[in-house]
Amino acid sequence: MGRKAHFNKVEFIDAALKIIAEEGLKALTMQSIAEKIQAPIGSIYHRFPSRDELLAELWINIASPFQEGFLATLNNNGLQAALYTLQWVRTYPKESHVLLLYRREELSSGDWPEDFKQKVADLSRELDEGIRSFAKRSFGRVTKDNLQRTVFALIDVPFTAVKRSLQNDEVPTPLLDKLVRETYITIMGRDD
Repeated sequence: MGRKAHFNKVEFIDAALKIIAEEGLKALTMQSIAEKIQAPIGSIYHRFPSRDELLAELWINIASPFQEGFLATLNNNGLQAALYTLQWVRTYPKESHVLLLYRREELSSGDWPEDFKQKVADLSRELDEGIRSFAKRSFGRVTKDNLQRTVFALIDVPFTAVKRSLQNDEVPTPLLDKLVRETYITIMGRDD
């Protein structure tokens, strides 16, 4: 009969995020996580074979609520959804750095565990459905061009706006909100 686990995945992921928030991503090691919650390092490796798998799981734990908030905002107002990324990055700068580590495409293929790849695929499907629904409401029908306009206005422009700020450990300036707003209105032809 095996021993009862004293630590679970959530505790390790929470500890990882605390380390990132307090000391930065470079300080995150399996040893630093073990020290943070006073766990044997073997307990971490039992649940996460590598730092990359732990970071990928952390990525999912951050991406899921981010996307949920984005899609909820998108259901009400496209312009506010375009601005959502900038506001979220200001509120959660350390978590935002984690989201820059991977692209969905990298996490939905390769040597990742199957259940993990499924979580990423589910996130991608939900985002695609939300974008398609918004494009249909905005343009009356879903076409390749309408989808491209929608993705560019809602995802590409805001992501590009915050990426440089994050890479420079800066908070996105109010000017970026103005530029994202202007771009959204120009591309979508509306200011809702």
